Amino acid sequence: MASLKESVAPFHKELTEVDKQLSDPNVISNPRKLKELGLRRNYLEEIIGIADQYFQAEKYFDELKEALDGDDIELAEMAELEMESAEKKYLVTKEDLENALLPPNPDAHRNALLEIRAGTGGDEAGIWAGDLFNMYQRAATAEGFNVKVLNKSQAEMGGFKELVCQVKGRGSYGFLASESGIHRVQRVPQTESQGRLHTSAASVYVLPEADSDVNINIDLKDLAIDTYRASGAGGQHVNKTDSAVRITHMPTGIVVQCQDGRSQHQNKETCLNMLKTKLYRLEIEKQEAEGAQKRKSAVGKGDRSEKIRTYNYPQNRVTDHRVSITNHQLSSLMMGEVPGFFKQVNTALRRMDLEEI
Repeated sequence: MASLKESVAPFHKELTEVDKQLSDPNVISNPRKLKELGLRRNYLEEIIGIADQYFQAEKYFDELKEALDGDDIELAEMAELEMESAEKKYLVTKEDLENALLPPNPDAHRNALLEIRAGTGGDEAGIWAGDLFNMYQRAATAEGFNVKVLNKSQAEMGGFKELVCQVKGRGSYGFLASESGIHRVQRVPQTESQGRLHTSAASVYVLPEADSDVNINIDLKDLAIDTYRASGAGGQHVNKTDSAVRITHMPTGIVVQCQDGRSQHQNKETCLNMLKTKLYRLEIEKQEAEGAQKRKSAVGKGDRSEKIRTYNYPQNRVTDHRVSITNHQLSSLMMGEVPGFFKQVNTALRRMDLEEI
């Protein structure tokens, strides 16, 4: 098995080659190639930066161990005081590097399309869907991503029956990729007058957004485009014009809709981008020989039994059942203050995927 230093060496070599290509006039005049190499360079620099932190921590940790075993008593006493924190930093940076060296999700750099739907649980399920959206919005914002609501259907007692949003920023799909599935909550609902514990659910689906470098052809003859009056907030303009747009892709049956834009043209453009993203995901699933069934199994029907994660409020605990990871900071997680939890689950699932290959 290669050492970590040997594993990092090819990244330095590739970075030198990428820098050479980026100065090539033929590459500079090719926007798509330039973007591709720029993204690759960012990825390589990130790996090398994590590696440098580890090698510095390793060197310092080794120096302290030598000092402890040396003849200089004063130096040994100083080393002993630093030993615990140095060892912790060494172990943390080593794990960070090992995780970073895992082959990345090829779509990790893309923007994300996030869909949340209320499932089993009546009014509480809608409230829970709203709580999930707030959690993701806070966590994504803390990571420097921008969240834009594209379409929503509000529930009567608060929250949402359904919500679709774009999470924009390099790496946003990689950050949220592991969130698809059924999220189950156990708590006393706001609508419960007798203090009884209820179980509700909401489904989450995350897709990598197809941007300009993805070649997905959409034939306008395959589309049924409907316009209607938007509902909800937005002022007089929303209520007086047919600004909302719904597009049905007849060959696949995929339906997308948007009403949060300020004009019919803007909503139509957003719908077409959403459709392109869903067709891109469908193509990926076909290539993986899983077809459309993968989407169905990832999202499920919103039933309590098809869960990937349980949020237990009385115990302040959240458990991801796919990788058996439990965190006892549920209240902080819901405030978007524990982004490390998402990254931990992402890494564990990535390891599982690679082991199955």
